Amino acid sequence: MTTNSLSRGSGAPLRTETSPTAPVLDVVVPVYNEEAGLDHCVRRLRRHLDDNVPFSARITIADNASVDATLAVAERLATEVRDVRVVHLDLKGRGRALREVWGASDAEVVAYMDVDLSTDLNALMPLIAPLLSGHSDVAIGSRLVRSSRVVRGPKREFISRSYNLILRGALHARFSDAQCGFKAMRADVAQRLLPLVEDTGWFFDTELLVLAERAGLRIHEVPVDWVDDPDSRVDIVATAIADMKGVWRVGRALSTGSLPLGGLRASFGREPLVPGVPRGMVGQLVRFAVVGVASTLAYALLYLILHPLMGAQWANAVSLLVTAVLNTAANRAFTFGVRGSDGVARHQLQGLFVFAFGLFLTSGSLFVLHSAAPDASKHVELAVLVLANLVATVSRFIALRWVFRNARTEGASA
Repeated sequence: MTTNSLSRGSGAPLRTETSPTAPVLDVVVPVYNEEAGLDHCVRRLRRHLDDNVPFSARITIADNASVDATLAVAERLATEVRDVRVVHLDLKGRGRALREVWGASDAEVVAYMDVDLSTDLNALMPLIAPLLSGHSDVAIGSRLVRSSRVVRGPKREFISRSYNLILRGALHARFSDAQCGFKAMRADVAQRLLPLVEDTGWFFDTELLVLAERAGLRIHEVPVDWVDDPDSRVDIVATAIADMKGVWRVGRALSTGSLPLGGLRASFGREPLVPGVPRGMVGQLVRFAVVGVASTLAYALLYLILHPLMGAQWANAVSLLVTAVLNTAANRAFTFGVRGSDGVARHQLQGLFVFAFGLFLTSGSLFVLHSAAPDASKHVELAVLVLANLVATVSRFIALRWVFRNARTEGASA
């Protein structure tokens, strides 16, 4: 029986003694102070792998600086159970453990699951199969798709669904469940993504998935049966605060273009199928509508403030100009996903041409109104202008799709 044992200290090199034949699958079980349940978990997982997985699979216990007898239990298991190895880290953090083990793994596919095995292991093969076939790059277990069966309290259910709504709104995430402890990834994909992931704790999963999605990778979701562990060690409040900080950090990195997403897409061969054709028109329409509503409200407020100072025509022109500049910037980043400073001036100039058309349309509507009803109140003027702005908005969406039609492709080739 071969024992594989790894050690990772502060600044120490990763030391490994591997078998001559690398496994197809490396399942990582991150643990912190799990001396009571670790033995049962590993033996149950090993039996499932032997009985249900038709290729070589290794279990890696990643000890996150446990202060109880977890490491001793893990090392004993490595001597008693086939194809089990141990990695010890001197610092805590699930994300840190996964980055270390996944990054150094010699397997074709790397996976991880929580030590409590809350997720039914029958979902393991459906999780891995699309990765081995080459169809997908990342696979996640999801507790939030319709066919999943989940047993947990209303508090955790509310928190989980609220968190994923935040991810959809703030980071435009399309995957359904970021935090289910049941994920897998092709090892070659992991090695390119992991250096870009900063978080070392619970937000690691979310950050990794967002990067994968933005790089154009295919994420396969597997409905799971999941039973909540009443003895969970997760501090919900602290984790929620850390997650919100992570959402802010990643959102800021995406908006400033500091992440090399274009290069990642190119390296994975995930540029648009047809160059110059923007992707996801339905999503663009939704985001454009959100920006449009915010711009219209800002325009109305500015118009009402400026009207007593400069009259209807000038109040309209200034309000439209200010909101047009902000609208172009917001649509550039939020609606069409164009990041960084490249082309900003050109995009704003093209946006101002679109603004000129909107000004012509709205000013023309004012001219017609004043010709027909010279004594119209400013509220009637505002109503006419809002209607004219709605017409201009449709034209603006079509025009901005043209403005940003090549921006993603240009970014990918940079």
